[in-house]
Amino acid sequence: MFFLHAATDAWYTANSLLAPSHLLLIRVSTATAAVAALLAAAPTSVRAQSAAPPMSTTNLPANAVAANRAKECPSCATWNAAQQPFRVFGNTWFVGTHGLSALLVTSPNGHILVDGGLPESAPLIAANVAALGFRMQDVKLIVNSHDHHDHAGGIAQLQQLSGARVVASAPSARVLMRGDSESDDPQFGGTLPFPKVRDVEVIRNNQIVRAGDNVITARFTGGHTPGGTSWSWLSCENALCLDIVYADSQTPISADDFFYTRSKTYATGVRDFKNGFRVLEQVRCAILVTPHPDASNLWQRVAQRDSGQTNALIDSSACQRYAQAARQRLATRLATEKSGRK
Repeated sequence: MFFLHAATDAWYTANSLLAPSHLLLIRVSTATAAVAALLAAAPTSVRAQSAAPPMSTTNLPANAVAANRAKECPSCATWNAAQQPFRVFGNTWFVGTHGLSALLVTSPNGHILVDGGLPESAPLIAANVAALGFRMQDVKLIVNSHDHHDHAGGIAQLQQLSGARVVASAPSARVLMRGDSESDDPQFGGTLPFPKVRDVEVIRNNQIVRAGDNVITARFTGGHTPGGTSWSWLSCENALCLDIVYADSQTPISADDFFYTRSKTYATGVRDFKNGFRVLEQVRCAILVTPHPDASNLWQRVAQRDSGQTNALIDSSACQRYAQAARQRLATRLATEKSGRK
């Protein structure tokens, strides 16, 4: 999401259900040390790729770096709050921060990592993977919801730590390798750059991608960005198998000079949104997770599960409601544009 856009922060604040009991009491320095240990054990080529820091503030004092980051990204510190990793269901685990989702789908022969958070989220994600008893080196595939710095920013470092393949839709692949949004992004001009990702493989809509024993399906759901992608897979726990959907952001947030109704840089934006809504309304979906956890009330549902409601995360209508709410937001946005109020 475009954190500089007031409507974005207001929307998430209004829908925020924080659960402090789920915060992981680890220091960033501890997470960074974990990453350093992983790099020390990594192949020489990986260490070489990781040598250059992703930020351009290397020579600044720590307090100056923090102040600069807070100025350019007011929401980042909140988004990057440490979060204790936990099992979502079966072989699917939450390894992200409190404000930004990242999921680990495990198998004996290799894992899949879904999303990478901010650049500064990478150490926390790597530490969470290790805290669960898994190794970053066993992550064989990294996929992304959309190519903004708050969901793709950590992918470069996580790729370096693991040596994993990174796959994405064609529009997203270009942005991931460029490290910055292109002119067709509705939020172009207000997004932050992020570390470039190497060797991104381009995938097709509905393509099935494998890693180890895991199978994950790409479902293009653009609109928020041209290359936005939702992901679905099956996770099993004992004799019960459930369809998990990681549904990309479906909010029509943009820079002030962008209009979905008459954009020349992203003329298919409205069509992409509507296609994505249909996809999410029709996909098999038992558990919904979104890039911003609050967008799907994840913490409220986790708290309910922790209090004894065993099946609180399971809701076969969650994806449909998510799409229907997004459809209404788009209709409101388009009406606003046509009325001239934007």
